[in-house]
Amino acid sequence: MWWRSGRGSVSIARVRFKTITSPAVMALAFIAFAAGYGQFGAVAALGEVATAFGHGIDGHSVAAQAGLSGVVLGGGLAILRLAALGGVALAALSDRWGRRRSLVLWSVVGLGVTVFAAFSPSYWWFVAIFALGRPFLSAAGAITQVAASETESSVHRASALGIVTAGYGLGAGINALTHSLLHGPSMFRLLFLTTVLPLIGLLIAGRWVVESVTTTELAFMKKAGFGHIPHKERSRFATVMVLIFLVSWVSAPASSFIYLYVENVRHLAHGIESVMIVVAALTGLSGLLAGRAVADRWGRRPAVVLGILAIAVMAVVTYSGSTGAAVFGYLAGVFATGWLAPGGTAFTNELFSTEVRAVAAGWGIAAGVLGAAGSLMSFGAIEQAASSFLIAALGSSVLGLVAVAVAMCLPETRGISLVGTLGSMVGQANRPEYL
Repeated sequence: MWWRSGRGSVSIARVRFKTITSPAVMALAFIAFAAGYGQFGAVAALGEVATAFGHGIDGHSVAAQAGLSGVVLGGGLAILRLAALGGVALAALSDRWGRRRSLVLWSVVGLGVTVFAAFSPSYWWFVAIFALGRPFLSAAGAITQVAASETESSVHRASALGIVTAGYGLGAGINALTHSLLHGPSMFRLLFLTTVLPLIGLLIAGRWVVESVTTTELAFMKKAGFGHIPHKERSRFATVMVLIFLVSWVSAPASSFIYLYVENVRHLAHGIESVMIVVAALTGLSGLLAGRAVADRWGRRPAVVLGILAIAVMAVVTYSGSTGAAVFGYLAGVFATGWLAPGGTAFTNELFSTEVRAVAAGWGIAAGVLGAAGSLMSFGAIEQAASSFLIAALGSSVLGLVAVAVAMCLPETRGISLVGTLGSMVGQANRPEYL
């Protein structure tokens, strides 16, 4: 089939991209869009899923207002996050199969499985079906970032990663907007059926994806062994994984509980929620542009530090107890997440050599999953014990300070060239492959 043809790997030396809006980058952005749309459905529809499968009781707890307890909801979300651990091996396979083939196959499988979540007969069946497709979409999301970093030279790398990240955010945002427009106790089923649309688009966009690693480098990576990490890079690898774990711990509650919070606790009108989602797209884009500029001018590390601090603060503001604070905190948090994305993804990809990059991205999924799962379980348990979203948010956000300290232990990477990739053939930088 066409995704097995190896298109892009044979003629890679003749490919030249003049702008970050090249067909290859835009195709990667669409794949990220599809992955974002598919993965965000469980978050956007969490309130309706809880209502459809839960039982109303008297009181002011999450269980009373949403239908299922905070522990059950947090446990389901944690399982969905943990399911992404399967993406570790799938992402690492791109070293043997190539970025292009892996991207398309994993995206098709992940979206295809997600469609079947529409037919879930119970809450835990919903969790199980959605969890089955999660590893494939997580791996696809990780590889799009790796491929984007390898496709462009250091001059345009953060911008290309910003476009790909925007694609993922746009997919998640459109999924949330679609959910807000679908009213009814079982309309979440229709939401998951709409995943067929990005699946069809992906089959078309996949034709413009090129192989970002040269055939020579790909052959070298196959000889290095599956999932191999050289001894000289293991210390840095461990540090980066700790950083990803901490950032996920801080950011997970703000993005995973927000729709349930504004719908079932703050009782935000659907019309206002729709406006909030649309405005969030603009604030997210503004954050991407601002974060990209800082990452290119001041460096990757300053952009990462500022982004982490902003996410932690805005998570607390979001759950501080008023509808206005929830809306403002959510919008500002989206800006902060957008800010972190270009510099953060460039940072974690530039810190490793080409033979380690996809493996690191795969283990980055695991670190992010473990951080998010632990945070969601902790957030749900603290909220249930204290009956306060604010106290739960404070508990998770305090680790943002630790994340900043870990980030400061890593070297600045702005301006390096990733040897053995398409980007290194477009334009060479003055710095070595990795520090």
